[in-house]
Amino acid sequence: MGYDRAITIFSPDGSLYQVDYAFEAVKKGWTTLGIRTDSGVVLISEKRKARALIDVEGIEKVFMIDDHVGASFAGLAPDGRVLIDYARSQALNHRLIYDELISIDYLVKLISDVKQVYTQHGGVRPFGVALLIGGVDKGVPKLYMTEPSGQFMPYYAVAIGQGEHVVNEYLEKNYRPDLGLEETIILGIKALYSTMKPEDKMAAQGIEIGYVSVKEPIFRKMTLDERLEILKKAMG
Repeated sequence: MGYDRAITIFSPDGSLYQVDYAFEAVKKGWTTLGIRTDSGVVLISEKRKARALIDVEGIEKVFMIDDHVGASFAGLAPDGRVLIDYARSQALNHRLIYDELISIDYLVKLISDVKQVYTQHGGVRPFGVALLIGGVDKGVPKLYMTEPSGQFMPYYAVAIGQGEHVVNEYLEKNYRPDLGLEETIILGIKALYSTMKPEDKMAAQGIEIGYVSVKEPIFRKMTLDERLEILKKAMG
């Protein structure tokens, strides 16, 4: 009793309940996935029309951090926005000081260090958000997922948010490292669609897609027209 009243109190089984609650916030977020293949890295997130008059096309769920790396998140959107801004500032500072792009491994560590600090001080709460960070480091594609606890792991493919179990199961069955970039995007769309209602599947405004290619390591986000075109191929 009362072990969840402060972030600094361990329960008898070794848990920090506030951190566990932060994981639950991630599970309630919109489904987001990342896929890393030999051709590059793809990040895809769903965007739901919670109210009739919301302009979902104006909602951003996939973000460019620096030229070679992007990110997305699931969980509490304000927490995700703050960490995205932090990542961008760290990438910019690294470029100004060292005159080179920040390595993705180091960027992920910096973000995860901030998350970990917020699990061990009174008067604060953990970040209720998990981030997917993907890009190309000197010709090598990389994909990481950071947890609310500050833990981070590299992945070939991973999903977070409400539909993570269904999407991860789909990816485990269909993932191949030798997929081309367009094939990787189509795989991600099909995996995300495995959690969606039939009437929502052709709504290009309902998803956001970012990618970075090994051949051209610049992180890009698909326009609405590009998403419509790739959706037709995925559903064809």
